[in-house]
Amino acid sequence: MNDRDWLARLEFFGIKLGLDTIAAILAELELPHTKYPVIHLAGTNGKGSVAAMVSHALTVAGRRTGRYTSPHLVALEERFALDGRAVAASDLDRALHRVRGAVATLMERGALDVDPTYFEITTAAAFEIFCNQRVDVAVVEVGLGGRLDATNVVAPAVTAITSIDLDHEAHLGPTLAAIATEKAGIIKPGVPVIVGALKPEALRAVATIAAAKGAPLVASDGAEIDADSTGTGQYRVTVRTDRGTYGPVDLGLRGRHQIGNAVIAALVLERLPADLAIDRTAVETGLRDARWPGRLDLVAVGGRTVLIDGAHNPAGARALASYLSEANPHGLPIVFGVMADKRAREMLAELLPFARPLIVTRAPGARAADPQTLASMFPDAPATIVVEPSIERALATAWSVNDAIAVAGSLYLAGEVYRLLDVRIA
Repeated sequence: MNDRDWLARLEFFGIKLGLDTIAAILAELELPHTKYPVIHLAGTNGKGSVAAMVSHALTVAGRRTGRYTSPHLVALEERFALDGRAVAASDLDRALHRVRGAVATLMERGALDVDPTYFEITTAAAFEIFCNQRVDVAVVEVGLGGRLDATNVVAPAVTAITSIDLDHEAHLGPTLAAIATEKAGIIKPGVPVIVGALKPEALRAVATIAAAKGAPLVASDGAEIDADSTGTGQYRVTVRTDRGTYGPVDLGLRGRHQIGNAVIAALVLERLPADLAIDRTAVETGLRDARWPGRLDLVAVGGRTVLIDGAHNPAGARALASYLSEANPHGLPIVFGVMADKRAREMLAELLPFARPLIVTRAPGARAADPQTLASMFPDAPATIVVEPSIERALATAWSVNDAIAVAGSLYLAGEVYRLLDVRIA
């Protein structure tokens, strides 16, 4: 069994939160995650967009920058970016081989008595790659939660919590306060934490933990923002903080919600240690030129377009609906597929007003919701609902109605659409 097959087999073991396994693996690898400063990002939504802005700004400022995010859309290499580009397959294979060897050694010694998870292995591989590539800084996105997430072994220079909403309740808790407490687990003593526009219940939980750890809390709502729509779902913004002014700049990422993400990115970049500090121009370039596939990504395909959005929870669906209210107020065909453990009814309630029609399909993977079940959730829906289990046929059905369509509900669905359309994303 080669190293990639070994990794793929681990995916069947599911989610296991905790730091003991990843800590043991990294110790065996001689602590690669300690060789460079880290920016650590958590949040229900937005952390990937902030990671894209922050890492791009650092790259254009001349810093060798690693970026670790999940999940990937098409190819595993996407999770591990170096200066904005997916890592070479050979570099990933080398890291995976070393990580697998470390796991085998730990198993032989009895230091590990259970198999690591897929995410623990990719996290260890990311830290190994960034060490081998001698990055100046790594931007690391939390996988799930924060406190017990495998990435939470780092000693960050700056942390951020972009947003908090109900998602992954089975692992993080049923309330905003419980979820906030888990995400605030990335806060470290004395390390600045940037927080987005959180609901009061969530903000109180985060602020309590930050105060207990002596971590300066910087709220994004303390910044002054001027924002004007360009008329295409994108925004021209000026951000004024207590340390600088950025803009006016046209945000590269679509949607009103990206205004808040841009503020968080600017505040993160302002709080970098002196040896990583970058100038205003680099910050503005990061906000303007960042790209983040699968998040309101408008793709042209042979004279037609598809808006690909991985919105996989109600908050993400609301952000997509807000965008559509500006860019496509009269509606367009929406292809929708989602995982069965997601709050599909709430997501569909947000999107149905803009679906002309709604085409429900089966997202890739064993956890995908049944399209017939999705269609039955709204028997009296004002929009026509079409059931088409095949993603390829669902796209064709949508394009038979309109040359402009949207795809939403899952990053796994987004990835499959990129693959089917042969669109290069990294």
